[in-house]
Amino acid sequence: MPMSKRTKGIVAYLAIAFGLAWLLWELLLRLGGYEGTSLFQIAIIPGAFAPAIAAIVVRKWVTGEGFGDAALSPHFRKNWKYYLIGLLLPFVVTAIIVGLAVITGTGKPNFELQNIIAMLAPGAEINPSAIPMLWILLPMQLMWSALLVTPLLWGEEFGWRGYLQPRLFPGRPLLAAVVTGIIWGTWHYPLNIRGYNYPEHPLLGLLLFPVSCILMSIIFGWLNTRSTSIWTVCVAHSATNAIGGSLTLLLFTGRADFIFIGYLGLLSWIPLGALAAWIIFTGRLKPIALEPIAMVTEVDYPTPDS
Repeated sequence: MPMSKRTKGIVAYLAIAFGLAWLLWELLLRLGGYEGTSLFQIAIIPGAFAPAIAAIVVRKWVTGEGFGDAALSPHFRKNWKYYLIGLLLPFVVTAIIVGLAVITGTGKPNFELQNIIAMLAPGAEINPSAIPMLWILLPMQLMWSALLVTPLLWGEEFGWRGYLQPRLFPGRPLLAAVVTGIIWGTWHYPLNIRGYNYPEHPLLGLLLFPVSCILMSIIFGWLNTRSTSIWTVCVAHSATNAIGGSLTLLLFTGRADFIFIGYLGLLSWIPLGALAAWIIFTGRLKPIALEPIAMVTEVDYPTPDS
């Protein structure tokens, strides 16, 4: 039985997204020895664009469906609240992680700004009178960083949310989000096996990371369908890395196991799971139904007055 066009597109997309990323990552990491260095995140950027490249190739040459539903327009005025949710959500999730870490004893956050600045700028001296202002500037700097690197996350989201997730299991958005999350998490395996997200437990991270990706696929899928713009998801993904990842690292370095307190660690499943549950049980994961266009069946032409 021949493949349908949709199935053919999905198979081709996965082959390109996985093959290209894994090939580039293995070449760069084996030849460069970047693991554990500040160049690690730079080294993985080329492979991070594999999902977008796969989506472009499939849309243009494999299925020929084009880019009509690619949701490339930002629609800032209409979608401002979804951009804001994506940008601010990591602050809320991180605050809950901090509270849960203290309650459960799994981590001890460090709120001494001097230590945080020492990690960000070794050797810098801080005027004590400037500390209140720095607590305001730090979140602003993290948000600005997230916005700056948003185009880099388009490399992933144009593929995962812009192509794959809407095409898996049409009419069953929750199942599509779950399967996309598993695939997305598995796609990260060459990085996670090197301790990228769970440095203390790289093997255990191979099991935990796809669960976090399922929750994020539900949340990102909601942002995508409600805003009909892939850019809201790009902002949310960028904020996840630049704000959520940075804050947990700055607050807990040397004071906790990141399998628990990482932004995609075990404690994060509580706030992310609660938001995902709200999205599911309120039916917000489903695409917004468009108003039907009335069909004109008969046209009455005006007749001249006799």
